[in-house]
Amino acid sequence: MLSNPSRMGWNLVVPAMILTLSGCGLFQRQEAHPVGIVDFNQPRELDKTTQPPYVVEPGDQLAISIRPTSIFFTQPTVTVQTDGMIDLEFFGEVMVAGATLQDVEQRLLQQVMEVTRRRNLPSTEPIEVAVRLVSSASKHYYVLGKVRDPGRVPLTTSITVLDAILNAGLLSYSRPEEAYLSRPHLPGMPPLILKIDWEAITKFGDTTTNYQVMPGDRIIVPGGRQPGLLGTLLGIGGN
Repeated sequence: MLSNPSRMGWNLVVPAMILTLSGCGLFQRQEAHPVGIVDFNQPRELDKTTQPPYVVEPGDQLAISIRPTSIFFTQPTVTVQTDGMIDLEFFGEVMVAGATLQDVEQRLLQQVMEVTRRRNLPSTEPIEVAVRLVSSASKHYYVLGKVRDPGRVPLTTSITVLDAILNAGLLSYSRPEEAYLSRPHLPGMPPLILKIDWEAITKFGDTTTNYQVMPGDRIIVPGGRQPGLLGTLLGIGGN
């Protein structure tokens, strides 16, 4: 029985293409070269630390409550301006950047009391001011490299590098086993590069390198080249 020549041709071409692509590295995966050190003094999963008192910075949104309600203030949520001030409408502007929330409450209370006294505004009850953080635009971390959603991420809760990487999303050619954490430092100070043992964290539940993410942290996830059309069709990542 004679075979179809065109089919025989494809039967020869496809294996040859696969062998060629294998030789050029499409099917190969480079050996991982972990970067960084393991620092047992850093906060991590099951051994997290509390953050220091929050320091207000430009871009943050604050919820402000002033009592008694007879005091004229109709803007319960304010955004810290680029110059570090917030606008209290009738009571003027107050510098809040660089202050903790407790300090902001004291500054606003002093401002409201001063304006009330100076303008002889009626107030039969003690003046009280409460400030709450609604949205933080100044505390963030970064996930960089070969992830689905790289970039800056607001740090609104206590998370670990595992949370951060999974939230960013891995690609078929991501190499989380080579991931590392770079912690910001002052000029002239030595860098702090922390190794992330992805296999130990994900397969064995080892929390040693599942560090707690801090403001300004850079989490880098290396990866290979983005696969071409054939690699995508075959479900193969880049090298």
